[in-house]
Amino acid sequence: MNAQQTTIAQTCLDGAYDGTMSFPEIVGTLIGSGFEGYTVDYRLNTTTYFLPDGDSVVLDNRPVEDMVALAFDAEGVGAQVRWAQANPPDYSYGAFCKNVKAMGCAGYMVSFPGRRVLYFGRTAETHVEHFPS
Repeated sequence: MNAQQTTIAQTCLDGAYDGTMSFPEIVGTLIGSGFEGYTVDYRLNTTTYFLPDGDSVVLDNRPVEDMVALAFDAEGVGAQVRWAQANPPDYSYGAFCKNVKAMGCAGYMVSFPGRRVLYFGRTAETHVEHFPS
């Protein structure tokens, strides 16, 4: 991974938290920079960005106090995704993260080639969201 790609990944992560980049903008930027996807791990408080050749960079998420709940609420996670997609004035990525963790989401994997996001719980339960058309 070159320094420019690492900077782009950090810019996208910061843009999510700061509200300066939408999910579609982040996806477009990362794809345009050669990334294949990324994984958010709420238990380690990291986001890992992957290139197709297997290279990766791990970045720290913003510090949070909230723990991941044991029970996974797939419907609740889906509702949070719809809230994020609607991007209303009260939306923030930080609030999204806090809310899905309270619903037992331990993290999620974004696949650009698969055009989907797989949310997973501590018990390995999953919820899949396909990218909007």
